[in-house]
Amino acid sequence: MEGRRVIGWAARDVSAHLSPYSFTLRKTGPEDVVLKVLYCGVDHTDLHQMRGELMPINYPLVPGHEVVGEVVEVGSEVNKFKLGDKVGVGCLVSSCGKCLSCNSNNEQYCNQRVFTYGAVNKDGTPTHGGFSSAMVVHQKFVVQIPEKLAPEQAAPLLCAGVTAYSPLKQFNNSDKAIKARILGLGGVGHLAVLIAKAMGHHVTVISSSEKKKVEALEHLHADAFLVSSNAAEMEGAAASLDYILDTVPAFHSLEPYISLLKAGGKLIFVGVSTKPLHFNNDELILGNKSLTGSFIGSMEETQEILDFWAEKGLSTMIEVVKMDYINKAFERLERNDVRYRFVLEVAGSNLE
Repeated sequence: MEGRRVIGWAARDVSAHLSPYSFTLRKTGPEDVVLKVLYCGVDHTDLHQMRGELMPINYPLVPGHEVVGEVVEVGSEVNKFKLGDKVGVGCLVSSCGKCLSCNSNNEQYCNQRVFTYGAVNKDGTPTHGGFSSAMVVHQKFVVQIPEKLAPEQAAPLLCAGVTAYSPLKQFNNSDKAIKARILGLGGVGHLAVLIAKAMGHHVTVISSSEKKKVEALEHLHADAFLVSSNAAEMEGAAASLDYILDTVPAFHSLEPYISLLKAGGKLIFVGVSTKPLHFNNDELILGNKSLTGSFIGSMEETQEILDFWAEKGLSTMIEVVKMDYINKAFERLERNDVRYRFVLEVAGSNLE
């Protein structure tokens, strides 16, 4: 059916200031799901994107890629969802469906992947995200929210959660004790601590100061806390880790952390730095260590993290806000003044 007019909040330029914006959804196809947006997570990547720091942007830009909604319409060939279902949409809304990545359930690595916002649909229309009243998404890129999981709790799992879960699942159900460290205790980092703990890993949080020690140990129940600026602590932890999950979305030195890895250990990047990171490669060569990256997760893994979260009875630590607070929320996000994720209550907001 023909597209419908909806209201979202959009950035018009690199100032990243958001304000109301009316646009038309793309035409609904036979395998499409139309969802009323209930909640949407607020991600640091949204800020980078609105400022055009990651790729060229065509404005207006309606962000939001941790979208939870209710199905209000389904295409004639939709067989995964029905009216009234609570569903989620993450970072992608399309891929080629034919390449090796797509055929191996790794569509996030498809060269023709289409991002939830700031991209172009196959019909030539722009993609707009969950800072809006409704979305149209192909059923392959929609996941089911478990009944036991509150919709606002589910939102951060659709990007931040699966971003942590995807690289960590390789260490799940290991036959040996896994020693892990999480670098950065923000939106992705706090979820990574909870996931790694639920997998049975011994988890240390690494931070540049002791400011987050109580949070890490008492609120998130990490096993240990390491201050990276404390040379004695860092030396004492040398060559002790199976992996480090690096969630820091900014420039930082790598060499102090590479030295913490055991022989064969991995430093896994999931945070995007806007500047090149530098390191000497001798530690990698002498210790058979590796640097690797992981990009969000597959649709299969997105469903897995939702089910994992519900099964383990975990809780995301969120602050729910209305749309009229969103510009203030981004100011606070940039100051790291949120514990640990803003979630927009879109359906309960006045979008006009």
